[in-house]
Amino acid sequence: MHLAFTGDLWFWRGPAPWHFVTVPADECDAIAAIASAVTYGWGMVPATVRIGASEWATSLWPKDGGYIVPVKAWVREAERLEVGDAVDVRLTI
Repeated sequence: MHLAFTGDLWFWRGPAPWHFVTVPADECDAIAAIASAVTYGWGMVPATVRIGASEWATSLWPKDGGYIVPVKAWVREAERLEVGDAVDVRLTI
């Protein structure tokens, strides 16, 4: 499955801080339809993510009935991303 969307980069300051982009509802519905076939547990969905010229393997995290994409520090640096930036995301699941 291939998906593309734009979302804002946001910061979660929990015990282990991370930056994320929230997957829009329509794309979450598509992911949820196949999640049981690809998840490795805890609702995590393995995916390849591309933002700009940066591509990496990760997992989508379940949150509030949808999914969020973790964005690593090296990606934020390479793509010059800041909290609040609109980010074009391409997913392969």
